Amino acid sequence: MYLFKSVHQLDQYLQHFRASNARVGFIPTMGALHAGHLSLVEASNEQNELTVCSIFVNPTQFNEGSDLEKYPRTPGLDLALLAAANCDVVFMPQVDEVYPPGVELDSPTPPKALVQGMEGQFRPGHFEGVVQVVKRLLDLVQPSSLYMGQKDYQQAAIIGWMIEYTKLAVELVVCPIMREENGLAMSSRNVRLHPDIRPKAIVLYQTLLSVKEKLGTLSLPELQSWALEQLSGPDFRPEYFDIVDGQSLQPLDNVGENDFAVACTAVWAGEVRILDNMILQKPE
Repeated sequence: MYLFKSVHQLDQYLQHFRASNARVGFIPTMGALHAGHLSLVEASNEQNELTVCSIFVNPTQFNEGSDLEKYPRTPGLDLALLAAANCDVVFMPQVDEVYPPGVELDSPTPPKALVQGMEGQFRPGHFEGVVQVVKRLLDLVQPSSLYMGQKDYQQAAIIGWMIEYTKLAVELVVCPIMREENGLAMSSRNVRLHPDIRPKAIVLYQTLLSVKEKLGTLSLPELQSWALEQLSGPDFRPEYFDIVDGQSLQPLDNVGENDFAVACTAVWAGEVRILDNMILQKPE
């Protein structure tokens, strides 16, 4: 496994693979890796001749400076995990490498319809920062395929829009959510959950499963109200539980046979904000 910290080093190494038209898979991460990230590496290894993973805590997607400071950083462990997963290349740049001083980077602004709901409602500017950094990293790596996890559903949908809007020659591959044994969606933030709260956080997964089972027996507003009630209690405070169209991310009023419906939620579990989602229905 090769580790590069500069754009120049990375570019020099990748030139050979570009010249031979080799398939390159790319996984952008902010580190604090877990089995969910490693499943993306596995998928890339199966489908490409070279797998590149970046580790970069992107400051432009944090709307709270304290959240940026608290974000877990475990570079030594991350590199060991990636090596064991047979990742070929790791790109671990400093901020100045990604955002060179005095250089204006080309990045589209996602439409309000995609960013104003769910996460965008509570994290203004977040998705603009995500689009900026992913576009920059894609320009640097120039991969054949980009691998992202379903856990950040809204993020993946917005990156899909960005790829289409900018006509980038890259395929977006969204991989299923990886869960802990009790159903809790794997996340870098889980390490910050209080030991007494962590086992109770399965309430998100349990609620999503119940909503999927109840689909069609209650109206969507009734399902949302029921879910918010289930997610409220000691140590838990939901910010939203939305049922949206899987492509447009717009709230659904009802679900027909051919609708693509996804339930997305964010909940404060003690002092840690955790996300989860579930595809309730998808046309074949």
